Amino acid sequence: MSAVLQRLAEAGLSRREFIAKLTAAGGLVVIGCKTRVLAAEEAEKYGAEGMPHGTVDNPLIFIAIADDGSVTIAVHRSEMGQGVRTGMPLIVADELEADWSKVRVQQAPADEAKYGNQDTDGSRSTRHFIDPMRRCGAAARAMLEKAAAAAWNVPVTEVRAQNHQVVHEKTGRKLGYGALARKAAKIPVPAHDAVKLKTAQEFRLIGKEGTALLDGADIVTGKAQYGIDPWFEGMLFAVIARSPVLGGKVKHFDDAEAVKVPGVVKVLEMPASVADAQFHTLAGIAVLASNTGAAMKARSALKIEWDDGENGSYDSDLYRAELEKAARSAGKVVRSDGDFDGAIAKAARKVEAEYYLPHIAHATMEPPAAVARIVAGKCEVWAPTQAPQVTREDVSKHLGIPFDNVTVHVTLLGGGFGRKSKPDFATEAAVLSKVMDGRPVKVTWTRDDDLHHDFFHTVSVEHLQAGLDAGGKVTSWLHRSVAPSIGSIFGPDPKHELPFELGLGLINVPYDIPNLRIENPEAAAHTRIGWFRSVSNVPHAFAVQSFVGELAAAAGKDHREFLLDLIGAPRLIDPRSQKDSWNHGESPQRYPVDTGRLRRVIETATREAGWGTKRGLGLAAHYSFLSYTAVVAEVEVDKTGYLRIPRVDIAFDCGPVVNPDRVRSQLEGAVVMGVSLATLGEITFKRGRSQQDNFHQYRVTRMDTAPREIRVHLLPATDWSIPLGGVGEPGLPPVAPALCNAIFAVTGRRIRRMPIREQAGTAAT
Repeated sequence: MSAVLQRLAEAGLSRREFIAKLTAAGGLVVIGCKTRVLAAEEAEKYGAEGMPHGTVDNPLIFIAIADDGSVTIAVHRSEMGQGVRTGMPLIVADELEADWSKVRVQQAPADEAKYGNQDTDGSRSTRHFIDPMRRCGAAARAMLEKAAAAAWNVPVTEVRAQNHQVVHEKTGRKLGYGALARKAAKIPVPAHDAVKLKTAQEFRLIGKEGTALLDGADIVTGKAQYGIDPWFEGMLFAVIARSPVLGGKVKHFDDAEAVKVPGVVKVLEMPASVADAQFHTLAGIAVLASNTGAAMKARSALKIEWDDGENGSYDSDLYRAELEKAARSAGKVVRSDGDFDGAIAKAARKVEAEYYLPHIAHATMEPPAAVARIVAGKCEVWAPTQAPQVTREDVSKHLGIPFDNVTVHVTLLGGGFGRKSKPDFATEAAVLSKVMDGRPVKVTWTRDDDLHHDFFHTVSVEHLQAGLDAGGKVTSWLHRSVAPSIGSIFGPDPKHELPFELGLGLINVPYDIPNLRIENPEAAAHTRIGWFRSVSNVPHAFAVQSFVGELAAAAGKDHREFLLDLIGAPRLIDPRSQKDSWNHGESPQRYPVDTGRLRRVIETATREAGWGTKRGLGLAAHYSFLSYTAVVAEVEVDKTGYLRIPRVDIAFDCGPVVNPDRVRSQLEGAVVMGVSLATLGEITFKRGRSQQDNFHQYRVTRMDTAPREIRVHLLPATDWSIPLGGVGEPGLPPVAPALCNAIFAVTGRRIRRMPIREQAGTAAT
């Protein structure tokens, strides 16, 4: 990794940001836009300004008003169930004073120079783009008002936009948006600082209940287009037999039986991945046919001999032992406060525990799929990608064509969770189209492909030790986290968690502990590691919040009161004082850690769940993605060991809320996903190969094992001076530890590894 890349990695930037910042030189000029392109030396910028291409707030790009008055709003972020294709238009429409029934949505293609940053990850779409989208709507509103004033030959101060029309207040004359649109489009876009935004009290849509999804009807009736849906005349259908081991290659293959399958058009070895591509495609054999069924049948008939390479001996059970050994020895110190060694030596009581989280797969409802075609040297791709710009970059490099000759159309995503930030599946389609002289090619991943070749969530061992004084107060704290890093897919493997991974609930524990040390021993990656919903918060929160439960029991104290005492008095913590140089890419002054807000979600969740009045309750709370979450799980374990979850209460504070219904649905989904990961999900490896083929082995929570009731408690935030936090990811981390703490409350058994499976039942018997 070059010095510049290393610096950017240490700043916690994504892979796409590495390349974009590295190659950016000066500013890209787009007529009428405020496009912000940051060079590498400007990596200290925060929030949206710290992202490649930053934000754009030009209404002429995002808003189109037809003569009939219908308003089409372009959405430049990817929709994977989080509601961004409704949330962004809602923000624009409110400032525009648009009639919501006349608003339509259009997905923007990949073009960051035009639309601003398009990477949909990090729970940052709304927090980064609420202000630019508000300004788009407000600027368009001002332009419509000027057009109406000119038509009536009156001062613009006498007119006002209201519910899809402009009103002359003195005479009561009205003009609809459709009648004004053409004239308004010719008026200069107001300067950034001249745009007048609404006050929060003037919002008609933002923050209000009951906003329906703009494309909800299309989704439930099958009209919406996902990655597998595009179809073209003459299209070929492809599946690929990929190397089962990371870094493996094809030694020899025999396709004699495969080519006999009716419908098979071609069998070929996939070209080697481009060395400087951001996400390498895996070596393998591709089968192209007139339909997917024929391609799959032919693939099954292939005889392939693999050269597994250096990861062919990877065994997850043996590797767990390696991680445990590392976790029990001193590692790289990444934070040190006070004198841990001296304090632990004087402790009245010492508590030690170790927690394990296996590799887990994204297992999105829609496995990866993409379509590509090449016409006259230009490639078009249709893909369910979270990273449209990365897709353009990778396709350009693999095909050896100019970046501007690649167009990426973003479809709906049937789930993403970070998997679809890695567009290897789209690159495969483009490469195969090139081989077939530009003919349209659809690449489909089966569920088996998905579970065998995912960019898995990292495996992790978390070792914690604490000392208590005679009164049961924590005086010393040690946490060693050992996990392969996402940095390993960029190469070379850093063998240590990167700063952004450390800042996901490890070094930034918001506890009032005088003597604290955080260590990060080495861990090498032997499979593809990638972003997963909430990323390293998942293992860190599981360990920390489970350990807090153990400490409370050791001290003989109520878990809730112990946790609140551990957090201490309400205060604002500068992330830099915790050695968190990343802080989710946001300003430490604007986004300090607010322990008062963390305390409030704990108090809310426990109060609403009936803490102290019920048996079988477990608590966990976590700060991540600049939001605060507390979960109380209620469990029952019967005599046969069957685990039931009657209810989960989740309290959440992300600051002001744009679309409460979508926030609730995200939190409900996080609870179900958290239960699934805690109880069932695990990917294991033998001889470098994933051992799980489908959902009969990699199980997910179904309706009969999901919580019977999920109650979401959104903490009201009417003060819009408070910056927004993330929503899509922070609901997930506290779920597993809350569940495990509840199991302890019922059975007396501590769960220190995921998934739980039969562990609770063993305790019940």
